[in-house]
Amino acid sequence: MQIPAVLRDQGIDAIHAYAIPMAARFRQITEREGLLLHGPAGWAEFSPFWDYDAQESAAWLRSALADATAPRPELVREVVRVNVTIPVVAPALAHRVARVGSARTAKVKVADPGSTLMQDAERLAAVRDAMGPDARIRIDANAAWQVDEAVHAITELERAAGGLEYVEQPCATIEELAAVRRRVDVPIAADESVRRAEDPLRVARADAADVLVMKVQPLGGIRRCLELAEQAGLPVVVSSALETSIGLSAGLALAAALPDLPHDCGLGTASLLTADLVTQPLHTRDGALPVTRPAADAALLERHRATPETEQRWQQRLEACAEQL
Repeated sequence: MQIPAVLRDQGIDAIHAYAIPMAARFRQITEREGLLLHGPAGWAEFSPFWDYDAQESAAWLRSALADATAPRPELVREVVRVNVTIPVVAPALAHRVARVGSARTAKVKVADPGSTLMQDAERLAAVRDAMGPDARIRIDANAAWQVDEAVHAITELERAAGGLEYVEQPCATIEELAAVRRRVDVPIAADESVRRAEDPLRVARADAADVLVMKVQPLGGIRRCLELAEQAGLPVVVSSALETSIGLSAGLALAAALPDLPHDCGLGTASLLTADLVTQPLHTRDGALPVTRPAADAALLERHRATPETEQRWQQRLEACAEQL
């Protein structure tokens, strides 16, 4: 791929487009696409979803550019505990997935258009059965509910799960999050209200959340996330954007640099891809991941190279985002 001048001037010397099928449909996608950038500091990932326009995606590019060209922050921990992620699947499969990797925390997707509240409850009950009474279970509604609907659903799903650690992004707006937070006892976590907001700190000022979910790419990079976390003054859960192990390692670097990390992080998502671009993917072991920075493997880059048509789409997207820098 051609390297835009603004990236080449800052030290980017290689760009590769990839496409890897998902192990199961997740976030309405069945194949993960993106770019890897190489610079003086190593490999970095640029993989905004296609519902992000050039202006929003520019933050993802700033993140990748910084990660490829500058050292990562000093670490305060060498291992990060992570949750297991349960997609919208049948209870039997949810039960099996929940037992993989010995995680002590599960994040269960709910409120999918193809899933009823009863089916969500059955999935949660299966996860609790698989993980036992001491496990932490959190749910993610991806902003699917209105306020009254959220209050009802959270009540029912908390009962089905035998207790919830928190519910992530039950509604779309900050005002709705604040309203739900006043009416339920389950803590509220904000994701989209942080990563897709012009002002990521407004959710904290509005008392609309108990926890902030931070994803490195959409927030503009590791150091930017550290600044926002300090200003917000709320507990942070570092989560992935369904990256390959290259992108996940940036999330691990953020989690390892935070002064406090009271919740397990959502970085155990490499297993949601059918393949990876490194020889030793970041798969969880005993519910944790080591903080490491893997390098992309040339043979795997070639094996999972995007089609010429997909590569061209990403070339155009990269150039549009580079103009926003």
